[in-house]
Amino acid sequence: MTILAIDQGTSATKALVVADDGEILAVAESPVAALPTAEGGIEQDPEQLWTSVLEAGRRAVTAAGRPVAAVGLANQGETVMVWDPASGAPLGPALSWQDRRAATVCRELAGQAAALTALTGLPLDPYFAAPKMAWLRRRHGPGGVITTTDTWLLHRLTGAFVTDVTTASRTLLLDLDRRAWSAPACAAFGIDPDDLPRVVGCAEPVGETAAFGAPAVVTGLAVDQQAALVGEGCLEAGDAKCTYGTGAFLLANTGPRAPRSSGGLATSVAWEAGGEVAYCLDGQVYTAGEALAWLRRWGLLSEATDLDRVGGSVPDTGGVVVIPALCGLGAPWWRPDALARIDGIGLGTEPAHVVRATVEGIAAQVALLVRAAAADLGRPLTHLKVDGGLTRSTLMAQTQADLLQIPVEVAASAHATALGVAALARLGAGRVSSLAEAVRPAPPVAVYQPRIAAAAAAERLERFAAAVDRLVDPGRAEA
Repeated sequence: MTILAIDQGTSATKALVVADDGEILAVAESPVAALPTAEGGIEQDPEQLWTSVLEAGRRAVTAAGRPVAAVGLANQGETVMVWDPASGAPLGPALSWQDRRAATVCRELAGQAAALTALTGLPLDPYFAAPKMAWLRRRHGPGGVITTTDTWLLHRLTGAFVTDVTTASRTLLLDLDRRAWSAPACAAFGIDPDDLPRVVGCAEPVGETAAFGAPAVVTGLAVDQQAALVGEGCLEAGDAKCTYGTGAFLLANTGPRAPRSSGGLATSVAWEAGGEVAYCLDGQVYTAGEALAWLRRWGLLSEATDLDRVGGSVPDTGGVVVIPALCGLGAPWWRPDALARIDGIGLGTEPAHVVRATVEGIAAQVALLVRAAAADLGRPLTHLKVDGGLTRSTLMAQTQADLLQIPVEVAASAHATALGVAALARLGAGRVSSLAEAVRPAPPVAVYQPRIAAAAAAERLERFAAAVDRLVDPGRAEA
């Protein structure tokens, strides 16, 4: 069976045609834009997202030279939009997962934050979908439906009005233990549960599409980071991965239990497929690849590929600490209002020190997330699987291994998300009987071992954490 696996992301839509044995037969990509607004929002054009899905998917199928029998779709997760369910027409721009304007909604609901987290597993933060949905309803007024973008894309592909359970678990509206829409959570945000799409499993066929040639079943549905967890073969409790794309996203498999984090992480559904349910802890670094774009805009890098050459030209950060909070801070701080900060600049500071400190700032945030996940799991992680464009940087991967003090395994393919939905589609189409049988992970392309002592790693992490404390709570940090 040949599968078309589509990863609709923030900066591009990627499409892979994957054979039954896991071989990638063709890859195509279509860029999309995320546009800042004058009032601090970040928006995307829904029609551009749709066109990119069609373009990337059709080019991949043409390049593969064979029809596909099933289509899988990964989505951005927390990006929302308003649209007309009768015509399928968008009624305005999509609010990106990076959009922070719904912070006003979260402030109004601060008194219900603990109850919402206990119910949904998610902290009350504008990163998640429900605050954006409430903010967008106020802005747009009555009319249309407001959903995550996957529901709209699936409606255009098949006519179905659905969302998968992993995406639903990123909304702040899902009862995490029941995996069904929560009436109390919906009431908190002023949302009628009857207006929400039906929640389906990750390997559940939802219809057919002829958008890419011959009719093919649409199945294999997941939010992008959970799809990458599957694609990297993190199928057992304690397995963890981090994807370094526009942001960096750590997920740790907790198995069939849904713990509530004591360290500020979110808990979501990892997958529901093949009669099995798994949950995961997750934490987010909002700007990873986006931080490199910032370095280029400031002239500190000419190209992203210069990261190793420039950052590797100095032996350390020269005392510089960069907090790359260009879109606020996620877990465990949950401060959407935080701004990026550079500490420790002196007469001897070179641009390369800032570049290297930016890399270390990303890696330090991931290391602190791993520390929190280990505390919730009750045991340390033994290794971390990583994927995404930044993992092709030796400096990034080695810095991450140094700060974690555990091996970092770089995925052989840069397409873990698409390979994850391909595996779910393989299961959903009935080609295999279990998710373990459906996943085809390749051995890592590289393994980075720590090169610095544990005491040195701890000192770097404490220095970064202290800088964050000064940023988010200046009074306490000074005291």
